[in-house]
Amino acid sequence: MRRRTVTAGNLDEILQATAPAKGEAEAVSKPFAPTPPPRQEPALRTEFEFELPRGYVDEAGTVHRHGSMRLATARDELRPQIDLRVKENPAYLSVVLLSQVITRIGTITDVHAGVVERMYATDVAFLQDFYRRVNSEGHTRAAVTCPHCEGGFEVDLSGGRLGES
Repeated sequence: MRRRTVTAGNLDEILQATAPAKGEAEAVSKPFAPTPPPRQEPALRTEFEFELPRGYVDEAGTVHRHGSMRLATARDELRPQIDLRVKENPAYLSVVLLSQVITRIGTITDVHAGVVERMYATDVAFLQDFYRRVNSEGHTRAAVTCPHCEGGFEVDLSGGRLGES
């Protein structure tokens, strides 16, 4: 078999020479059905938006409700175990852990343990549940049941305020 070197200059020439005639193109049978496009796996979501029930109030009195949390790594879960504050008070574990995975609260991007300490207890409880859902279940949806009609449906916990659609 003879190999032919193709350059940009003679590419059109080769395509014309190897193209089937007008009548031949329709007569040529297709050997197989077209192959489906390759299946693309959904991209791994590593950051999740949330809205705090009450909001974090900074030193200037500004309320910050919207934020984002990233997936936790093994290092994120191991690091608090050697933190002296956690060794003295095991309840402090969630404060340290949340401060490592929260990437932003409102305009605050430097989220540290002191920020989480100054949050309202309802917001910390919300973030603990949000952390658990994101890192264990991989999503922020929760199955709920309507108290009136007893119909089941899902809500996205990262979304808007309670009662809003």
